[in-house]
Amino acid sequence: MESTAETIVVEKPRKPDWLRVKLPIGEEYLKVRKIVSEHKLHTICESGNCPNMGECWGAGTATFMILGNVCTRSCGFCAVATGKPKPADWDEPKRVANSVKLMGVKHCVITSVDRDDLKDGGSIIWAETIKAIREISPETKFECLIPDFAGKWENLQRIIDVKPDIVSHNIETVRRLTAQVRIQAKYDRSMEVLKRLHDAGVKTKCGLMVGLGETEEEVLETIDDLAAVHCDVMTIGQYLQPTPKHLPVARFVHPDEFKKWKEIALSKGFRYVESGALVRSSYHAEKHVF
Repeated sequence: MESTAETIVVEKPRKPDWLRVKLPIGEEYLKVRKIVSEHKLHTICESGNCPNMGECWGAGTATFMILGNVCTRSCGFCAVATGKPKPADWDEPKRVANSVKLMGVKHCVITSVDRDDLKDGGSIIWAETIKAIREISPETKFECLIPDFAGKWENLQRIIDVKPDIVSHNIETVRRLTAQVRIQAKYDRSMEVLKRLHDAGVKTKCGLMVGLGETEEEVLETIDDLAAVHCDVMTIGQYLQPTPKHLPVARFVHPDEFKKWKEIALSKGFRYVESGALVRSSYHAEKHVF
């Protein structure tokens, strides 16, 4: 007897027109690429397949990624390689600072992979990098996009002590999806990071991705939770699947929804809100220092 069972095919949502990205070209883009290559720097722009790399590099800016380009965590959304990282490079702070000086940027963003393999979580190199940039380029403003340091607050304190202009830590997704999207992270721990930063007098920023299956109510709940810990700046952007091995896109959010969420977040007391399909956590970062 032949089986009458049918194969159900689930169609992937088609990428809409508003997600088209310009190819990276131009003299400034090539200049930044050359500096990054010559100084053996890692950028989240490349490692994270950022859709805004052409725009940002074309403006002569880049987000530097310190502590290597291999992460100890395996988040379901992130294109950065996962595995066993190389030992910490203690020359890296000076090399990054020299590159910031060479590029002549007025504002730079520093981020890092998670280094759960290190007792200090990489916080010492974080602090040394900030100090080195300040020493060589005292006029440069910068943002630090930090990990949660696995909730080891003495490591977070090293960041607080060197007083960056603004510190960003991304919640990435809503509470319900955190275990699936950020596997080794915890929603409440990330909120605690932002709260501790605020309580220490540090300006804070947080990023949220949408299109992973969250509901409208869950987005609004996350906005409320961030407002409750006095987050200053929020970014909301569309999740884009970096490879077939990563979490699929549940839906592409319409620009009107991003606009609505921006208005709601601003009404909750955020100083700045960037909300749009191609918005990423370091997008227009130079506008968020106040």
